[in-house]
Amino acid sequence: MKLYRFLTGPDDATFCHKVTAALNKGWHLFGSPTYAYDKKTKSMRCGQSLVKDVEGQEYRADTKLSDW
Repeated sequence: MKLYRFLTGPDDATFCHKVTAALNKGWHLFGSPTYAYDKKTKSMRCGQSLVKDVEGQEYRADTKLSDW
């Protein structure tokens, strides 16, 4: 199965750690990161798409992506 995730977070080290953790679980960057201003919190937010191929498994709607 092919999995897709979009991670978001504040522009700080926690976002980088979140992406790094996913990369270390076998996820791969997909496309360019995004960066936008959040007017409500008056802060910058980051986003990054990730994909992962998992052999021998079938995707289901209740698949918990963070488990992979």
